[in-house]
Amino acid sequence: MERTAGALDAGILVRTFLRTYFVGAAFNTRGLQTVGLALAMEPGLKALYPDPGQQRLAWARYLKIYNTHPLWTPFLTGVFLGLESRIAQGGFPAAMLEQVKSTMVFTLSAVGDAFFGGALTPLWALATACLLASGHAWTAFFLSAALFAALFAFKLATFILGYRQGFAALSRIRGWGLVDWARRIKVINGALLVVLWALVWPSDMDPAFWASGVALTLGLAFVAARFRISREFLAGLGIAAGLYFLWTRI
Repeated sequence: MERTAGALDAGILVRTFLRTYFVGAAFNTRGLQTVGLALAMEPGLKALYPDPGQQRLAWARYLKIYNTHPLWTPFLTGVFLGLESRIAQGGFPAAMLEQVKSTMVFTLSAVGDAFFGGALTPLWALATACLLASGHAWTAFFLSAALFAALFAFKLATFILGYRQGFAALSRIRGWGLVDWARRIKVINGALLVVLWALVWPSDMDPAFWASGVALTLGLAFVAARFRISREFLAGLGIAAGLYFLWTRI
């Protein structure tokens, strides 16, 4: 039976959501995450536009540059899919999607980098390190399992939100104040870093040895920023120097 334009069933939505996990699988320097986005949109676009001509026009909207934080891709894919459903039914102009899409994508990318990349991920790492350093391995395991489940729930919930509300969902996202939360979490991260230092600090470390290590780290950071030398190369030098100092102490 021929599918009616604008019709999407639960199976297509599930396939679309699961494909968002592969958004970075074909990352390239030309379109960045474009191939991953097109892969996620494929089931929906084929269902919404049975006519080959209309389908080619729809595909063209997703063959341009696309790059955002991976945790926002389910939300954006849901927004695009919901709007494409309205476009297929003639209730929304395709030109408006083109005008707003790039601005929305890069704005959310900045928010994602600040909240997820700059605050939440370090919080996760520092909390896990503190738990492991204090001998609570199982607590660290269950914390990670809970956070993985929370991220999955976040992706699914925002995908549904974007699909149902389209551009209007941006107002909901803005109301969460994620940038402000990122600042608060970074303060917590600073405190956790102090706790981690207290847990792993060797009680018998020579102050001069500690000071030389700090000076080396700061010096490598300055050289990397000032002379644009590969950070991987400098990190290798730092690790080699640290191993040498440890060997001389032993």
